[in-house]
Amino acid sequence: MLFDAPQQEHHGSKIRRYIITAVAAIILAFIFLWFWPGNLRYYKEKDTVRHFLNEVASGNMRQAYQAWRPEASYSFKDFLDDWGPNGYYGPVRSFRIEKTVRRSDSNYLDVIVQVSPEKTFQGTDDGKPDTSHEVDIGVRFGDQKMSFPPPAL
Repeated sequence: MLFDAPQQEHHGSKIRRYIITAVAAIILAFIFLWFWPGNLRYYKEKDTVRHFLNEVASGNMRQAYQAWRPEASYSFKDFLDDWGPNGYYGPVRSFRIEKTVRRSDSNYLDVIVQVSPEKTFQGTDDGKPDTSHEVDIGVRFGDQKMSFPPPAL
């Protein structure tokens, strides 16, 4: 009838509904965080690159060389030729991690980084030329050894 009181739900079905809703929310939050650009995915590899570039930007080249975990053929002189103040990528005073790329045929993650000789990144709208450039750093899964990845085919 029109004025009949609604039937009460059983207490058990209410709890079950809340549990299902909570589990669905947790799953959706995890998926959102996994695929969001500043995500938790590949956190360890990005943190390795961040630590390395902080050492380079601070001028601690010995610590940066150790963080790179080089092969025996990559000497400290070679490292300075690449990352030192007068090196190919240097001087590095600031950086920004742009993105990560996982190659399907590799156990490396490519971390794409913008490095700049300026203390802060220059905007393109302030009339000054952009002095930053892109660097691709490969980080091996497991031991976090870094290298310059081969070019994509």
